[in-house]
Amino acid sequence: MTSDPRVFVTRRIPKEGIDLLSEVASVEVWPDRLPPPREELIKEAARSDGLLTLLTDRIDQELMDAAPRLRVVANYAVGYDNIDVESATSRGIWVTNTPGVLTEATADFSFALLLAAARRVVEGDRATRGGQWLTWEPTYMLGAAVHAKTLGIVGMGRIGESVARRARGFSMEILYTDPNSRPDLEVELGIRQVELDELLSTSDFISLHAPLNDNTRGLIGERELRVVKPGAILINTARGELVDEGALVPALESGPLGAAGLDVYRTEPIPGDHPLLRLDNVVLAPHLGSATVEARTAMAEVAAGNLVSVLGGGRPQTPVNDPGGEGQGS
Repeated sequence: MTSDPRVFVTRRIPKEGIDLLSEVASVEVWPDRLPPPREELIKEAARSDGLLTLLTDRIDQELMDAAPRLRVVANYAVGYDNIDVESATSRGIWVTNTPGVLTEATADFSFALLLAAARRVVEGDRATRGGQWLTWEPTYMLGAAVHAKTLGIVGMGRIGESVARRARGFSMEILYTDPNSRPDLEVELGIRQVELDELLSTSDFISLHAPLNDNTRGLIGERELRVVKPGAILINTARGELVDEGALVPALESGPLGAAGLDVYRTEPIPGDHPLLRLDNVVLAPHLGSATVEARTAMAEVAAGNLVSVLGGGRPQTPVNDPGGEGQGS
């Protein structure tokens, strides 16, 4: 009798996902809060038919060479730059992600960061707790208005679109930059596509929602930050490597940026000596964009469902590639 396929899950996820996997496979879950060390990840992959991975897990040629049984890597994320998709495809290994189910949660959090940075919510919280609030003052801790201001969205995919819909409720003018035009949204929401420099120089708020790839790594660097409208507020819930943090710090210290709301960083967790930590005009969050019960549960179910489909001989629901010969997919 053939034994059940084996799946290694690189971190604890909502039980709904584990329950789905357990119906068809022997499941091993890494128990620690931190990612499995490299040698442990390779060892577990070597005896697994499927992996359920996070962005912190590097799935490269070395690992795949050590894992001859591996048939599918289900990433618990929308992004998948931690996986060598080309190598997986050449080895007949499916790669999947979890698009769609975290869109609204991330859009909510993008707007939460925007409002918090604009109205100095975190700074005000610190002042209140620290006894620095003495009385109501007409000029104390003034922030930036959001209503009817201009929002520039970099990347008009699912999340960018959802942020634009929220911005319409604040009567904001919405600009966007993206390799693809969205005439449907231009008509429905009254948004306008512009080049990146125009977006940066005219937007009061800039919200990043581009994928991380060779074209977008370091997208917001020293040159771009010199173009930014004075006092503008930058929001990033996409990927930390979209922004050159070495250029971001001086732009926040002496302009032109007025503030920032960040949920992602080049190195996560952000190092304890990072200069961003000393700036009052930055709201820093620990990668919480999709951190709702509903979104994280749905991500677990989609990732597990993809594994179940492939291990059962079928096609996954949300493939990144097609190891059957059609190359990289949606």
